[in-house]
Amino acid sequence: MVKYPPMKEQINTLQTQALAEITSASDEATLEALRIHYLGKKGAVRAFFQEMAKLSAEEKSVAGQLVNALKQAVEEALESRKHQLKANKFTDLDQKEWIDVTAPGIQPPQGHLHPITQIQYEIETIFRSMGFQVFDGPQLEDDYHNFEALNIPADHPARDMQDTFWLTNGRLLRTHTSSIQIRAMQGQTPPLRGISPGRVFRYEATDASHENTFYQVEGLMVDKDISVAHLIYVMKVLLKEIFQREVKVRLRPGFFPFVEPGFELDINCLICGGEGCPVCKYEGWVELLPCGAIHPNVLKACDIDPSVYTGFAFGLGLNRLVMMRYGINDIRYFQSGNLQFLEQF
Repeated sequence: MVKYPPMKEQINTLQTQALAEITSASDEATLEALRIHYLGKKGAVRAFFQEMAKLSAEEKSVAGQLVNALKQAVEEALESRKHQLKANKFTDLDQKEWIDVTAPGIQPPQGHLHPITQIQYEIETIFRSMGFQVFDGPQLEDDYHNFEALNIPADHPARDMQDTFWLTNGRLLRTHTSSIQIRAMQGQTPPLRGISPGRVFRYEATDASHENTFYQVEGLMVDKDISVAHLIYVMKVLLKEIFQREVKVRLRPGFFPFVEPGFELDINCLICGGEGCPVCKYEGWVELLPCGAIHPNVLKACDIDPSVYTGFAFGLGLNRLVMMRYGINDIRYFQSGNLQFLEQF
């Protein structure tokens, strides 16, 4: 007959208590506290192993089986409750934050390119199709590249027309992207054709057709036997591609130190159809594009022999071109940061 140790009733009582507490544990923190209480180094189950030292050999054998069974029952109960709590957590989440994964998603709002950038990219594509490169250069320039190399010496009256932002160190904010063309001609050997789009700065009052910060696309072609006829052809191709129709233009004499002869290319105002409005200053024409044959002095400044090579250059007001394209009647909208205006594009 098996002789049970006196601690049998205590083991049974502890097991009943432990299983009841574990089953009713409401969270993992409580469950961990119960594990330490019963199975830790100073836990209630371990205390029975210490009591076994006082028993006889026969009692120890039986007591060991009882304590091991208690320990196993507590471990299994802890593991089972742990899985239940995890399962309940996901069930609660489904009930509180139910998501229909088959429903169509919500398209997040997306931005877009500024209208000037959009047209700039179009122009770059058009000119690349004609074999032109796209050049870039610094907005903070020196006097030589912005003026001297363009046949505008220090005492030249054209400097007064530029309305320049000068810095205290003698540098300046470029007044045109012609400075990029100078760098391009200095760095390459003809034949050469390219455009230089970019931001420029003029210290002047603003109105419906003038800004102190605006954008240009300037271009040039340098090779043997280049004439004004090449210039006119390239400009007609550009305007036709941009406006997707024939645009009425006119050439009139213009004076610019870096071209000789020089011209002003105007387009019939597309805002008013030539009848007169604030954009065209009620004249029916919009000044769009100063141009001409590159002055021999500019070629010399770039170490290009003017007796061998000739070329043409032009400067396109990108803001005004966008205004004609979309019927915008005030150039100041582009820098205003007005989302209602920009979201139209």
